[in-house]
Amino acid sequence: MQLRTLGNQGLEVSAIGYGSMGLTMSYGPTDEQAGVAAIHRAYELGVTFFDTAELYGMGTGSNEILLGKALKDVRDDVVLATKFGFDFSSPPSEQGLGLNSRPENIRKVADNSLRYLGTDRIDVFYQHRVDPDVPIEEVAGAVKELIDAGKVKYFGLSEAGPQTIRRAHAVQPLSVLQTEYSLFERTVEQLFPVLAQLGIGFVPYSPLGRGFITGSAKPADEYDPTDYRNHDPRWQPGNFEKNAEAVRRLGELAEAKGVTVSQLALAWLLAQGEHIVPIPGTRSATRIEENAGAADVTLTLADLATIRDILPHGGFGPRYANQAMPTWV
Repeated sequence: MQLRTLGNQGLEVSAIGYGSMGLTMSYGPTDEQAGVAAIHRAYELGVTFFDTAELYGMGTGSNEILLGKALKDVRDDVVLATKFGFDFSSPPSEQGLGLNSRPENIRKVADNSLRYLGTDRIDVFYQHRVDPDVPIEEVAGAVKELIDAGKVKYFGLSEAGPQTIRRAHAVQPLSVLQTEYSLFERTVEQLFPVLAQLGIGFVPYSPLGRGFITGSAKPADEYDPTDYRNHDPRWQPGNFEKNAEAVRRLGELAEAKGVTVSQLALAWLLAQGEHIVPIPGTRSATRIEENAGAADVTLTLADLATIRDILPHGGFGPRYANQAMPTWV
């Protein structure tokens, strides 16, 4: 597995990472044993970058505990990233959970995450969502204190806009921004000039369109009732058929190259810049092998042009249904 450097602070990770959210939420019934097997297989294939969050255990630590246990014996060989910023003190509203990036909560979450992960340092600590009630300078300052104390190594933001990025970076240099990015979702490309100017790496989450760009997508009503894709606009009638046709055409290109459509989609992300490291998630060891193989796929200019013709502006349907989009400022 090739390595890539994210940011100017020395963060080096595998070209393909692993996102653990689906191990405990959003994609139907969970299977801890399968999740651990997938994590182990990822490590065996050279994946060193593993992503979790307080949110993925809804404040209980379950996702971080699972990841920490699975990687306990190879802790010094991997990079563990987790996130803070939600408020679990009251039930979610229709818009979701409230936010809490007050410095005292950041410190509390850091200590909890260290305990849950079973480690003495968090390699990358992200603000999960920008909190409009807490100046980003205070957030960056709190993380800087954790870095100075040796509890955190690198600072990251998620779903943040250009002004927020610049203001945070001025207090504590950012190593990475994490935001949704895939052949289906291109909005974040507008931030790439800022990231390049400041020397900040980029981590796309949902790099396979929440599983749509795998060739195995089904209509929304065929998923388990607890599966997020029941409500994802891209799975709804009208959008589903258009997206499925785009994936079919991508599949034809992938087949001609002797790769899978997932590998094609991940290779496309890698081709957008050396500072980009996608973090696909799966509970399947077989899918892990497929995803890791994308690091060895080279796309020609003709390939990139064909992909652009198939999906010039992204997929069909918005990112979220009945939920506010993250505000980028």
